[in-house]
Amino acid sequence: MPVKVLLVEDEEPIREMLRYSLENHHYTVLEAGSAKQAREILLTNRPDIIIVDWMMPGESGIEFIKRLKKDEILSDIPTMMLTARVEEMDKVRGLESGADDYMTKPVGIREFQARIKALLRRSSPTKNEQRLELLGIQLNLATHQLHIDGQRLPIGSTEFNLLKFFLTHKNKIYSRSQLLDFVWGQGVYLEERTVDVHMLRLRKILTPNGKQHHLVTVRGMGYMFSDGKI
Repeated sequence: MPVKVLLVEDEEPIREMLRYSLENHHYTVLEAGSAKQAREILLTNRPDIIIVDWMMPGESGIEFIKRLKKDEILSDIPTMMLTARVEEMDKVRGLESGADDYMTKPVGIREFQARIKALLRRSSPTKNEQRLELLGIQLNLATHQLHIDGQRLPIGSTEFNLLKFFLTHKNKIYSRSQLLDFVWGQGVYLEERTVDVHMLRLRKILTPNGKQHHLVTVRGMGYMFSDGKI
């Protein structure tokens, strides 16, 4: 699947040049001319990397990245700051805002491509990170396989993503609306009842191996994955 890049740049000639370079390297490019447009795109798309200009009308690139890094769903997306500012303190400000890399204009295309590849490498899971395991429940994130106590079990895509979320967010109650945002994604409009249906399916998957009791329904509040230590 092609890598998806969100390019946030208000100067159209620069945006076109960078888009051309990215598409030549087989990236799928989403374009925004402002932070506001970028946030609208993020409601329905999850890019693999975000490249954002510092100086833009309205909300600056620094402000945009700061807000992004506070978002539980989007904060792990790697970001690169582009700017004409070359002073060391400007670079420090850019990186302290949460940007993962910082590149000054004019942009050298070869260096630009090399930095993108390096960012994507750093953000890709290692072999150890491709597996989640808790209480005998093991998820292989690369192959989307579920094993419980060594036994492979069939699991649907949505149930897999639900279980993945719970294994990494244990012992905390999440409402149905929060689960819709975190698992299905913001901007996806579904009835909250949808969560109940998939939770029921997930419980059925976990029941034969006696793991269903870890999925706790908290009346009037939502759901929680308990490791039994609270």
